[in-house]
Amino acid sequence: MSQVITEKISPLRVLFITHTYMVGVNQGKLDAIASTGKAEVGLLTPSRWRAIAWGKVMELETPFPHIHMFPTKVFFNGRSTVYFHPPLATLRALRNFKPDILQVEQEVLAISAFEMAVWARLTGKTLVVFCWENIDRKLPWYRSWMYKFVLNSAKLIIAGNQEGADIIRRWGYKGQIEVMPQMGVDNQFFAPQPKKHPHQEFRIGFVGRLVHQKGVDLILKAAKNLRDRGYSVKIILCGTGVHEAELRQEAHRQQVEDLVVWYGVVRHDQVPQVMSQFDVLVLPSRSIPTWKEQFGHVLIEAMAMGIPVVGSTCGEIPNVIGRPDLVFPQEDSEALTAILERMIREPDWWKAAGEYSLQRVQQQYTHESIAQKLVNLWHQVVDTNT
Repeated sequence: MSQVITEKISPLRVLFITHTYMVGVNQGKLDAIASTGKAEVGLLTPSRWRAIAWGKVMELETPFPHIHMFPTKVFFNGRSTVYFHPPLATLRALRNFKPDILQVEQEVLAISAFEMAVWARLTGKTLVVFCWENIDRKLPWYRSWMYKFVLNSAKLIIAGNQEGADIIRRWGYKGQIEVMPQMGVDNQFFAPQPKKHPHQEFRIGFVGRLVHQKGVDLILKAAKNLRDRGYSVKIILCGTGVHEAELRQEAHRQQVEDLVVWYGVVRHDQVPQVMSQFDVLVLPSRSIPTWKEQFGHVLIEAMAMGIPVVGSTCGEIPNVIGRPDLVFPQEDSEALTAILERMIREPDWWKAAGEYSLQRVQQQYTHESIAQKLVNLWHQVVDTNT
């Protein structure tokens, strides 16, 4: 009688290098990866991070026991493309965790990406790089040399948007590129709320920075158009920013200041509660020479709650939403008005847009779906190299 012997495949060991996962809620993706049983996850990250844009210092959070943490001080803390790790700290993480893969979630032009490319070559580890950059910038020669070294070292590039993938190709990368977001969404935290009809006072929500490139003024103009056409609306703005005073002045000019609720900063754990008040979330971003929307994570948070979303043609927004009838040209407040008016006049269409949002997130943007895609990609890369 023959005996069948099955070989147990050991989980891959993947060390993430980034400051993104200092925040506990962002670690949901890493926990979802560890929960597959097909990979063990380590995280080399700053123990503290100076969030310069927000004017605060963040401490590393550790809510998930299955993630192996390697916190360290870093040089040039707070400067995302310039900071790097002390060599001894990196060496300790490599020796203690013994990773198969180094996954750097930084732009390919970042010094920490170059640093890890050097370590990958010295140790023979497989290097995977995640990047967002969707602006083709002119760089000094030494930064160009550094990113070319990174690209020549990486076995896989994961781009957070299609424009980023196109730029990586133009920069000369010949290897495998996949397009997928850095993080998904926790669909238990951002859970759908039962709501069959929009509020009598149609509620238009926005979550983000109150800065020119986010296009919040277009929401104010659309609200004026809707009021002039006899519709009852309310605008709920969540966030702060350097252009808040200008937006308040714009609300006055448009004679809609009585329609606006200024929530200010909303803690991440309170966002679902606030979003549950929205009938629609609008992301009306506009491109500027130094920036365009790289993804728009707030879109998938709202979509996970079954909230219809509307966005501009800026950057990756149309690809995230995935439906042309929910996308309007940048700067076109009339086109935005038309979409919102249709939602108010056709409640069945509004409801169908919310159901579409929920289905799209469940298929593509949960932590679990992204974790499974990553595990499959890692095995492809490792199998190719062995």
